[in-house]
Amino acid sequence: MATQLKSLSDFSHTTIPSAAPFRFAIVTAQWNAGITGALYQGALDFLIKHGALPENILSLTVPGSFELTSGADMVLNNKRADAVICLGCVIKGETPHFDYICSAVAHGITNVSLKHHTPVIFGVLTTNDQEQAHDRAGGKHGNKGEEAAATAILMADLQNNLH
Repeated sequence: MATQLKSLSDFSHTTIPSAAPFRFAIVTAQWNAGITGALYQGALDFLIKHGALPENILSLTVPGSFELTSGADMVLNNKRADAVICLGCVIKGETPHFDYICSAVAHGITNVSLKHHTPVIFGVLTTNDQEQAHDRAGGKHGNKGEEAAATAILMADLQNNLH
């Protein structure tokens, strides 16, 4: 498989606009904290590297990936944000729990985004095992937190340009 050989976090083909004019929220699941902490750090560092002001980044945690939807909805009900980044990690186990959680989170994040007319970014790893999660949280396949932050900047900029 090609993904075994390269970092997936390649932005060389994409121009990332300045994040300076925008306000962001990062909602991070506490479950699988070693992974989600690395995703959070990747997202935060990427936003700041691209000009986001630290005071314009709201960071909060929720217990698990399932609660990312509620957390994003609470943020958008109470704060102004141009994009919300949801970060989590669900690792497949022996029961169908993985499938239910992944599906609910994907649909929930989409619904919150549509409800609030604000980009809500799916930065949730859905991996078969811990090694795949590590590889995507700053390992050999890059950091999906950075990718989520890039998506947030691009979508906030798109929304801004449509007004």
